[in-house]
Formats: sequence, C-alpha cells, structure tokens
Amino acid sequence: MLASCGGEDEEKAASSPDATETPAATAPAGCEKVPAAKPKDVKVPKPTAELAKGKTYVARVLTNCGEFEITLDSKRAPRTGGSFKTLADKHFYDGLSFHRIVAGFVIQGGDPAGDGNGGPGYSVTEAPPNDLAYSKGVVAMAKTATEAAGTSGSQFFVVTGEDAGLPPDYALLGKVTKGQEVVDKIGVAEVGPDEQPVDPVVIRQIRITES
Repeated sequence: MLASCGGEDEEKAASSPDATETPAATAPAGCEKVPAAKPKDVKVPKPTAELAKGKTYVARVLTNCGEFEITLDSKRAPRTGGSFKTLADKHFYDGLSFHRIVAGFVIQGGDPAGDGNGGPGYSVTEAPPNDLAYSKGVVAMAKTATEAAGTSGSQFFVVTGEDAGLPPDYALLGKVTKGQEVVDKIGVAEVGPDEQPVDPVVIRQIRITES
C-alpha cells in the first residue's frame, strides 16, 4: 500500500509493482549532490482552510533535481488541497525528501521522519472521486492500509507510470502541469532495497501561488 500521514504503520501509495514489471532504475543525470535530509519533529495544528473552487492554485516544487509544478484540484479536492497549502505556507516541506522511489510506479515524499512513518501530527479525510484514475502525473496523498479511503497527512506521491493501477482510495491533490521531465528524472533514481534513493532527492521548498 502507499504510506499515509503518520503513525506506526508506514504510509504508502500502494503495493509496488512486481519487480519483473518495474523498469530498471538508473542514477538520474543533472541532479545536484546534496546531503541527506535530516529528520524533523514538527507538528502542525489541524487546518480548517479549504481551497476556493473558483481559484487556481499552483504548487512550485523545487528539488535538487530541478523544479516541477502541481496544479491543485480545488474543485474535487478542496479540503486535501487546503491542508497541503497550509503545510506549504508554513514551510513544512522545506528540506524534506523524496524517500520512496519505485520506477514506473511513483515517487513519494513529504515525510518529516524521512522513512515513511512520519506526518504533521494530524490527518484529514476527503473521499476521492469514484472515477479517479492514478495515471501519469496525477498527484495524490499516501495513507496506511488501516486508514479510511481519502485520509491524508503530509506525505504525497506522484504517479510516474502510465497507470499505477490503484483503487480510488488515495486522496486526490492535483496533477503535474509543468516539469514532468523532472519527475521522470527522479523516478529513475537508483534506489536501495528499502526503495530509498541512493543519492538523496531533497525538496528545497514548495511554494503555492493562487490566481
């Protein structure tokens, strides 16, 4: 499963594809060598803000491998997006990492513990659209297997395969609308047996603009 927001169970997007179906990972070119992200013990009060359905929200994700943008789905996921925006506005994501990379499946980040077990100290729940398809570029929130569908904390994942084949259990956040090549670069990073990248992939900052 995909890990979620925090707690004793590791949060995941879902089960990884079989190894025989996963493209071989290679070290990404063009990523700056940086130190590994340090675990942070940060707790945030549960936010109540929701995205305004008439506005456009774009999250700029700056990493040591480049920058990509996520357009948040304010219409179908206002509560999930509101929580994500609150965390980004508080600079919660600055200095965290993409701790889980499965080639041809997802890249996952946003965990202050850095190992899939951390979160912001709260969770929100928003049922995903029944027809949601986790196709390439879709961004959703990770959760543990025991949490209800649509539960999220701070961990998010970006689908890198054409179809992740997941059930509609993971809260929708939005979709990559710029910089997909950066996501693809991160998605083929060399990883160890724990699915963590051998060379750190660090989120320098996430900033959200609205219009």
